Amino acid sequence: MQLLMLKGDIKDRIEKIRKFYLRNKRMPSYSEAASLFGFRSKNAAYKLIGKLKDLGLVSSDEKGKLLPGDLNNPVKLLGSISAGFPSPAEEELQDTMSLDEYLINNPTSTYLLKVEGDSMIDAGIHPGDLVLVDKSVVPKTGDIVIAQVDDEWTLKYFEKKGRAVYLRPANKKYPLIKPKQELIIGGVVIANVRKYK
Repeated sequence: MQLLMLKGDIKDRIEKIRKFYLRNKRMPSYSEAASLFGFRSKNAAYKLIGKLKDLGLVSSDEKGKLLPGDLNNPVKLLGSISAGFPSPAEEELQDTMSLDEYLINNPTSTYLLKVEGDSMIDAGIHPGDLVLVDKSVVPKTGDIVIAQVDDEWTLKYFEKKGRAVYLRPANKKYPLIKPKQELIIGGVVIANVRKYK
C-alpha cells in the first residue's frame, strides 16, 4: 500500500500513528489513538482503525492489541547492481518497497535484538548489528538461532546430529556448545541489519 495514493486526512492520521510508534516503540491504545486524532470517543478511533486495518496499514493480535502494518513510507527500488565485475547501470524506478514488507513474513512473531560479542563474526554478524528473529520458524541444521542454553542466552548456528543438538559459533576462538541441562530456542535469525554511517 503506497501512502502517496491515500487521501490527505487518512495520510495525516497514519503519520500521527507512525510518529507515535517511532517515539514510543509501541502502537497506541484505542484511547490514545482517539486523543491522537482529536476524537472525543474511543468508538470513533475504533472505526478509523478498522479502515486502516482494511488497508493493511495496521493489524491487531489475538487480544486486540494494535500492531504496525505497512506504516513506513516505502523506499524507492531503482534496480540492481553488480557486486562482481562492473557493468553499466541505469537508474530506473522499478517499484517501491517497505523494508518491513521485504524482511518480515510473520510480524506478530518477529523481533529485533542488538548483537554483542564476536562469536558470529565469520557469519558476517558483527557487534552492534541488529538481527531480525522469527520465533515461529522451526530451526534446522545450519540456521542461526537465538537459544537459551542452561539459563544463558546466545546467538549461534543450530546443529542436530541424531537426537543430539549443538550450538556452533562462527569464530574459531569459541568452543562448540553442548547443552548440559536445557536448551530453549527463542527463534531463527531471518536477517542481519548493519548501519555503515
